[in-house]
Amino acid sequence: MSGDLPGRPAGGAELADRRVEREVSRSEVVFTGRVWDVVSEDVVLPGGDGPATVTREFQRHPGAVTVLALDDDERVLFIRQYRHPVRHELWELPAGLLDVEGEDPLAAAQRELAEEADLRADSWAVLADWFNSPGGSDEALRVYVARGLSSVPEGERHVREDEEADMLVVRVPLDEARDAVLAGRVHNPGAVIGVLAAWTARALGWTTLRAADAPWPEHPRLG
Repeated sequence: MSGDLPGRPAGGAELADRRVEREVSRSEVVFTGRVWDVVSEDVVLPGGDGPATVTREFQRHPGAVTVLALDDDERVLFIRQYRHPVRHELWELPAGLLDVEGEDPLAAAQRELAEEADLRADSWAVLADWFNSPGGSDEALRVYVARGLSSVPEGERHVREDEEADMLVVRVPLDEARDAVLAGRVHNPGAVIGVLAAWTARALGWTTLRAADAPWPEHPRLG
């Protein structure tokens, strides 16, 4: 019976992550990378027998934004990009790092959509926010839905290089994109979250969307 299970019944309104600052007695950058660093910190945690100090190593990341671009026929734009750490070409949504000093997340999303997909959009809204791997990274991500699409003029298009040079671009009906995610054929987290969030938001009449400039206090450097 459900009454015998651990955990008390609760309402959905109670599901809200909260920021908590624990005492950090030591912080050291142990690796400096081109895009992100690795940090080692000693943090004081409460315990059953009193506070305990533990060491945690994690990736300090600038964060990123993702764009689910939806055309007038409700098709989602995907790009296929090679990702060396997993040795796969992945179907992804346009996305990019928040690595331009002082750049607003929405402006970054608009820039990435133009650079990676040669697209602009008239309508922007927030679909979802998440931490990519909170046990080992402070990377915070936000996915936008972009509608009212139009092409960037030929003479203003970004010249793509490296992994982006040979990206294949396709547009897939939202229902079929959902099916690909649930069948385990799509693995990029931004694509998985973005597609499922967009499909759910559409089913709810898009009433769950947040303003494109909605606050993002969970981002470690934007809160």
